[in-house]
Amino acid sequence: MRPGGAQSAARVSRARAVAAGLTSAALMLGTACSGSSSGGNAAASTGSGTTPVRQTITVGVLTDLTGPAAVLGRTTEEGIKAGVGFARQQGYDIKYYLADTGSTPSGALTGARALVQQHRVFAVVLLSQLGFAASTYLTQQGIPVVGANGDGPEWLHSRNMFSILGFGDYARVITTHGHIFEALGGKVFGGIGYGIEPSSYEVVKSAAESARMAGLRVGYVNTHLPFGTTDLGPVAIAMKNAGVDVVYPGLAQATSFALIKALQQQGVKFKAVLPAGYGGDLTGGGPGASQVAQGQYFQLGFEPVELNTPATRRFADAVARYAGRRGEPTLSDYLGYLSIDGIVTGLKASGQDQPSRAAFIDKMLTIRNYNGQGLYGGHTFSFALQGRGSVVGADNCSWIVRYVGTTFVPVPKMQPICGTTTGETVSGQ
Repeated sequence: MRPGGAQSAARVSRARAVAAGLTSAALMLGTACSGSSSGGNAAASTGSGTTPVRQTITVGVLTDLTGPAAVLGRTTEEGIKAGVGFARQQGYDIKYYLADTGSTPSGALTGARALVQQHRVFAVVLLSQLGFAASTYLTQQGIPVVGANGDGPEWLHSRNMFSILGFGDYARVITTHGHIFEALGGKVFGGIGYGIEPSSYEVVKSAAESARMAGLRVGYVNTHLPFGTTDLGPVAIAMKNAGVDVVYPGLAQATSFALIKALQQQGVKFKAVLPAGYGGDLTGGGPGASQVAQGQYFQLGFEPVELNTPATRRFADAVARYAGRRGEPTLSDYLGYLSIDGIVTGLKASGQDQPSRAAFIDKMLTIRNYNGQGLYGGHTFSFALQGRGSVVGADNCSWIVRYVGTTFVPVPKMQPICGTTTGETVSGQ
């Protein structure tokens, strides 16, 4: 046992076997954590008194804490703590265990099994680029899964899985990407994705088709990049030769920044739209990331804190108060906070002190207007099975910011920029 704030938290044994490449095995990293960072009181402090705890549940958090995907996973627990603290304000005491995928498919499955079999969690928060490897097991066990559908298409058809990013079918083309590329003055599109990760290669192919529909020429598409590589010199040369001037990497942050640097070294004049690297994540992009990212654009599925709306102020306050982060949040801060909020939304809908997993799943499927505590800017989406895949995020909307100096600047007319789903789909690599 070790102290954790005013409460105690048990650190269970850590065992890992991480070898080079995707064939390495990662065993489970488990941390029994306190349900709140607010001092462990029986009631959480609110503006006008206290909120008695109505429910206590235990969840597992499956994420990428080590390995190539750990740039995002390193701050997952911050977001979880922010969500847990805000949940406690509403009367829900959530305790959690962390499990590490090691950035490998085998590690994802091992971690999921440990959470279910050893820790007997009620639900799993899945925030991993390798989550597809654990999804079948979690579905077979009837475990509610709340998280982000950044890993594969299993979220579209699994009735136990609920994405707080909506249920976009990455193989389905939306006009939003094309609108963004066109608004930035792009003429020739270049995209690159991982061969192992379905969401990565599918989103790149669909973005290429969206660019084509917007009038851009598709100059370069590569959907076979090895996961975790940072050797992007040959790709940069190929993009330069193709005349690419707008780049969309469906990659982990470190790899995206390696591509930007390689393009800069080749003297390519381009604009990159990055799905990872916003906010506090920028410092995790390797040495010189702030310089590499100058003038580039970042895509979010929710309001950036720079908009200073009631929703972003509430979110930033929770991250500062319960996770100790002040300043720019990370992507995982958002995802962890919203994943816990998604679970609380389901608990509220169930109306039961201790719902069964099956009852919780049934109630989640009836929620059709989830608003992410207002972080979707008034837009919503449905957790129901019907219609999954027809909309990316909340109403096919994205928020675009540009990194200038040391500040992320919201791009005018892109707060948000929204599109529609077309009848076009892409498949395979």
